[in-house]
Amino acid sequence: MTLRLYDTATRQVSDFVPLTPGQVGIYVCGATVQSSPHVGHLRPSVAFDVLRRWLTRSGYTVTLIRNITDIDDKILSKAAVAKVEWWAHAAAYEREFTAAYDALGVMPPTFEPRATAHVTDMVALMDRLIERGHAYTTGPGNVWFDVRSYPAYGDLTRQRLDDLAPEPQSAMDAADPGHAKRSPHDFALWKANRVNEPATASWPTPWGPGRPGWHLECSAMAGRYLGESFDIHGGGLDLRFPHHENEQAQSRAAGYGFAQRWMHTAWITQSGAKMSKSLGNGLAVDELLAVAPPAVVRYAIAAVHYRSMLEWTTDTLTEAGAVWDRLVGFVQRASEFIGDDGSDDGSSDGTSSAGDVGGVDGADGSSDVSRSDLPEAFVAAMNDDLNTPAALAVIHEHMRAGNTALAAAADKPAVSQALKAVRAMLDVFGLDPLSPQWSAGTAGASSASHEALNSLVTTALEDRAAARAAKDWAASDAIRDRLTAAGITIEDTPTGARWTLSSPAA
Repeated sequence: MTLRLYDTATRQVSDFVPLTPGQVGIYVCGATVQSSPHVGHLRPSVAFDVLRRWLTRSGYTVTLIRNITDIDDKILSKAAVAKVEWWAHAAAYEREFTAAYDALGVMPPTFEPRATAHVTDMVALMDRLIERGHAYTTGPGNVWFDVRSYPAYGDLTRQRLDDLAPEPQSAMDAADPGHAKRSPHDFALWKANRVNEPATASWPTPWGPGRPGWHLECSAMAGRYLGESFDIHGGGLDLRFPHHENEQAQSRAAGYGFAQRWMHTAWITQSGAKMSKSLGNGLAVDELLAVAPPAVVRYAIAAVHYRSMLEWTTDTLTEAGAVWDRLVGFVQRASEFIGDDGSDDGSSDGTSSAGDVGGVDGADGSSDVSRSDLPEAFVAAMNDDLNTPAALAVIHEHMRAGNTALAAAADKPAVSQALKAVRAMLDVFGLDPLSPQWSAGTAGASSASHEALNSLVTTALEDRAAARAAKDWAASDAIRDRLTAAGITIEDTPTGARWTLSSPAA
């Protein structure tokens, strides 16, 4: 089956054919580390993490670059208000973003370059653009891209230059009219020092000291790590214009092929409005993780197709939590029933089959599930532009079959087969409940805290079992009620009582 992906530039789903057979280069626009991450920031990260896992599962070697914008007008402004050095301000929020990615099981990128470490690459790109007649200077430190010098400007978003609004002017530029440009549509490649900006936010260039423009940064870093042409450029829908349009224009004007395919994730919305800090409706990641397990947040994001708007409501986490509990419950019950942790029994030889698209190790090291055959319907769904809702339907179908086999309490091979299939499919989503990321507990607790809780609950369950054996139903019910009040769900199974943490309400 051929992987087909949507291309924002052509507005069509087409066969994905990498530039180099067996290898895929992806550049994803990362965070501008000006403030704390909200759930809207995490949607592109989770979506492209699923894409990366699927490409890896399909046998490709993936190089994924996700940049950090650590110099920017807003970073400078907010650092000044906070009375801290701009680089310290950026570093603090970079750590918050890293913690959020890690909490949700987003794999680290192959490399995560910072803009401030690639000034020499930016200078080389500007020099090439000036030499080719696509950029100009307006005084020391100011370099602009001449939009009208590049006739294909607007191709990515299918807009005519004359219909476009002027490039937004920053508050800093508005306060310093000496930085004028030829055309209102031209955009900054390099910015001279503005009034009251710290001297540390400046680097020397042949055209004067200053700092990079946002668009230049990504073109330079993509070229450094992925070459003149690469397979996929990704990011959020809001980056299509002007950021990605400008990236493409300056890179191709320099003579490079740049991104061969563009992929964009739709917004997370509340009451139909894009989630953002500027609108005051951004849900901070730390607030979400205070009321829901990280796996539940990841599931809520991954369950919606990456090109569909995700409307975030008060029920989003409650519904995702209920589904996650059912998945975890099945995996735990099935693992207990077949007498092990659901790992590979050695029957697989690691070779590919119709439902095994790669036979390579899983992203989290769980080689057992990554070698397990994947149902053909799941493969077809994922190859259809990452149709995650259809893929999840296949997961639930196999979970139901597994639960039916469990209820029969006699068909161990059927339970084992369903368990391996469900875990293998969830592994593609980065949500295998028995992976190291999530196996410390259904609420994402640390291993130590889960072990302590397990010891306490097990003792209580032993007391309850003794009470039931003595037919002291009042004592048995009292123990169960105390555990329920503490957020512990008890389930009586043929092999004994088992417990899980109840999903908290959103």
